Amino acid sequence: MVTSRIFSCKPLWKLLIDKDLNKTRLQDLAGLSPATMDTLNKGGNATTEVLARICEVLGSDISEICEIVPLETPEATIDDTKGEQ
Repeated sequence: MVTSRIFSCKPLWKLLIDKDLNKTRLQDLAGLSPATMDTLNKGGNATTEVLARICEVLGSDISEICEIVPLETPEATIDDTKGEQ
């Protein structure tokens, strides 16, 4: 069985805290539109260009700003618990 996965930007938000930056400052530094920031805030898709700009501004690697996580669905939760005791 294949489990669906999505990208999460949770590491980005943690990195901003560590670097004492807020989302508005990141938007300005990376030249991101308000719509792009809104998409990121809502967990939507971002282009590789956007991710590369963020990495460049923060001096980070892609693995420091996003991660792949399982998509939480009722079916996945049920299937993941089978066989566990």
